[in-house]
Amino acid sequence: MMDVIVIGAGPAGLAGAIASANSGLKVIVIDEFIKPGGRLIGQLHQERSGEWWNGIEESERLHQEAITLSVDIRCGVSVYNLEKDGDLWNVHTSIGTITAPFVLIATGAAEYPIPLPGWTLPGVMSIGAAQVMTNVHRVQVGKKGIIVGANILAFAILNELQLAGIHVDRIVLPEKGPLSGKAGEPEEVMKSLLHAAHLAPSPLLRIGSRFMKNDWFRKTGMKFFPKNGVKVNGTPLLLRKAAIEVIGMKQVEGVRVADTDANGTIIPGTETVYEADFVCIAGGLYPLAELAAVAGCPFQFIHELGGHVPHHSETMETPLEGLFVAGNITGIESGKIAIAQGTTAGYSIAKHAGKCGAVIDEQLNQAIQNVRLIRMQAAIQFNPDIESGRRKMSELWEKLYEKPANLHSTQKLG
Repeated sequence: MMDVIVIGAGPAGLAGAIASANSGLKVIVIDEFIKPGGRLIGQLHQERSGEWWNGIEESERLHQEAITLSVDIRCGVSVYNLEKDGDLWNVHTSIGTITAPFVLIATGAAEYPIPLPGWTLPGVMSIGAAQVMTNVHRVQVGKKGIIVGANILAFAILNELQLAGIHVDRIVLPEKGPLSGKAGEPEEVMKSLLHAAHLAPSPLLRIGSRFMKNDWFRKTGMKFFPKNGVKVNGTPLLLRKAAIEVIGMKQVEGVRVADTDANGTIIPGTETVYEADFVCIAGGLYPLAELAAVAGCPFQFIHELGGHVPHHSETMETPLEGLFVAGNITGIESGKIAIAQGTTAGYSIAKHAGKCGAVIDEQLNQAIQNVRLIRMQAAIQFNPDIESGRRKMSELWEKLYEKPANLHSTQKLG
């Protein structure tokens, strides 16, 4: 029997497995993809320091470290249920039921779809799919493309596509409506982008962005936003144009767009067609938390964390004994933070298992501090108010679940 079952072989899952195994626990990691790494294996970008973040290399490092610690990694395995049976968790998978006293759910995030007419044509994909095809499978997604949706994820992957020699012609917004939400509202999009203004490619844009944080300047700026857009790494960002249809017979041939007013409302009679042979839809990310729900874990909707997230503490434990979470299931952040959270969860599991004595307390505290430090140093955040979201969850946990220190118990392993 295993001591720990980790669901998800992404950055959080692998890091959690490493910390648990390093503390003397027997760990198995399962993932439905054909190889470990999760979203890491699609990432490739240059950081503010000038160093390159190569997700494939980072995932390989974590994979090899886990193997060295005798972690059992099973890929191509799906989980469809998990349930508590006394002191043990039964995790039901496509290869049978696996049992252990501790489970770490590190299932990551999924992309929000933004449906629009013509989105089933060959050549239409999510922005994340374009990233994986480009960086993992080395497949050129097309020669001339359009991104529908403007957010931090879209801009990060735009740069990766450009590095691969793929031409992205324009970035436009989705049509305003209940399915696109704030992604179709120009002013809301601008507000979200201003949180990353320090990364703007020119001093003029960086200085101008400070003024745009003022409500009056921002509303005025939206009224007079350049018709030809503002270039992001050479690609025009058109905040006042909305995609209303992807056109083509057997595959993508272009995108029909229309001008909008400052509120995102379509202006009749302004339609035009931009030619393209591929379209990327960028709706953003949300926590992939279904398995925690199946397990019976309570949830809270916290907008700043990206949606519904399971109740969890800073040590990554949930209210269900033996169940832990880490990574984007707890809120949308970077791969580096997912790794730090996974490490925290691994040491937290080891502490609950009664391993390593006083040493584990120091390791756990250091891991928690590391999460805070990495978050503070992050150049950008997918959700700019992430600190507010984390505080909300911390306050909720303290209110509902905190106990005096002398009432905390640990679960011993034989």
